[in-house]
Amino acid sequence: MEDPIFSVYILPIVLSLVMLGLGLSLTMQDFKNIFIQPIGLITGLCCQMIVLPTIALVLAQVSGLSPELQVGIVLVAACPGGAISNLINYMLGANLALSVSMTAVNSFLVIFTIPTIMEVTLWYFLGDQGERSIHLPFWSTILQILLITVIPCLVGIYIRYLNKILAYMLERPLHIIMPFLLAFAMLGAIFFDKKEAFSFDFGEYSGVAVFTFLLNILGMLSGYWLAYGFRLGKDNQITIAIEVGMQNTALAITIATSPLFLNNFEMAIPASIYALFTFFTAVAFGLIVKPELLRFNRPPV
Repeated sequence: MEDPIFSVYILPIVLSLVMLGLGLSLTMQDFKNIFIQPIGLITGLCCQMIVLPTIALVLAQVSGLSPELQVGIVLVAACPGGAISNLINYMLGANLALSVSMTAVNSFLVIFTIPTIMEVTLWYFLGDQGERSIHLPFWSTILQILLITVIPCLVGIYIRYLNKILAYMLERPLHIIMPFLLAFAMLGAIFFDKKEAFSFDFGEYSGVAVFTFLLNILGMLSGYWLAYGFRLGKDNQITIAIEVGMQNTALAITIATSPLFLNNFEMAIPASIYALFTFFTAVAFGLIVKPELLRFNRPPV
């Protein structure tokens, strides 16, 4: 059986290019500031690892959907965002260093949090039928984090350190190209590589769209208002909201459909639907809470 082209080859390359492009706008001092005052990072991680899975469990419980779809909703919440949320935060002019830091830390933590959350969820919704063990491969996951996220970002930072003019020249076209490349790769991975996950009746599962949409909106609102409660500032509030609202649906679909993990295409349906609209809702949310980004609201130069 041939490897899925988009998931195995194209998407990782595009994600690496995105992280390189984001690194061009960062310095090491940006990350030092995050860890000198880690309240923003800790708040964001708590939202992603505790608040969002709890919201997902409640929504799944009241949804009235099949147990497999309920598990799928929680699975979405258990897979925190990555390069896509970083890109959106960059586009919105939020705290990119905080966004990338959350991605890097979360990418390591999911090795432990996803198995824990999913084993509890499977037991709760499927009972004895849900007695299965999920283990993400430690070293291959770490290597993937380094190759796709950390190293490309560091390369971008180093280019900026060596030559700010070159970094600026590269950053401007990449800023325009990156969203289109990422959309192409993500849609290909979802519709082409994982097309089996869409073998269902959209009308029959319209309820899934309602609850995944609620998960997305409530996730962003909880992140935004919790950050507001800690007086982290508008840019940090937006960053945390986007990070909590944008989940790694590619990882969720892989865990749901892979014979190595859950091997259940029905559990992939919530992630497949979630992936269709979250980019747009996240951008819309950012523009609502930061309306000065709209051109007609900007003061004349």
